[in-house]
Amino acid sequence: MDETAGGASATLHMICGKIAAGKSTLAAGLAALPATIRISEDAWLSCLYEGEQKTIEDYVRNSRRLRAVMGDHIVQLLQAGLSVVLDFPANTPTSRDWMRSLFERAGVGHRLHFLDVPDEICKARLRARNAAGTHAFNATDAEFDLFTSYFVPPSADEGFDIETYGPTASRS
Repeated sequence: MDETAGGASATLHMICGKIAAGKSTLAAGLAALPATIRISEDAWLSCLYEGEQKTIEDYVRNSRRLRAVMGDHIVQLLQAGLSVVLDFPANTPTSRDWMRSLFERAGVGHRLHFLDVPDEICKARLRARNAAGTHAFNATDAEFDLFTSYFVPPSADEGFDIETYGPTASRS
């Protein structure tokens, strides 16, 4: 898989993992690849909807709005030869279907990075992240549990090129 612009094919990188599994850390590393940019849902949502992200319904509504406006832009970036690290949670079949539509419309390759990290490790990382104040959004253990109740790991039946990372990966 060639991930450089200038005649080579672009790639859409998608990331699946629970809260604090290390999605943004992995995204930052992937964005260091040549001709690759990162688009962070958390960064956009925290800026566009500052103080408005209080419930899961708020998140779903605002995320839907962001995806609606960003879709064509992401396709154009991919068609221009840039690889895109989509730092949006690919945590449900519906969200992954939207992401699939992007790389299919652009006619480029893809990679679904799956962070398979147990809840107890994610919660410990979440508490540390909350205490450090290093993330755009803080979440409680109860909110982690609520969001995780919607989490659906990717399956081979979905047809993605999946790269799985285990719990020993040092991510925050």
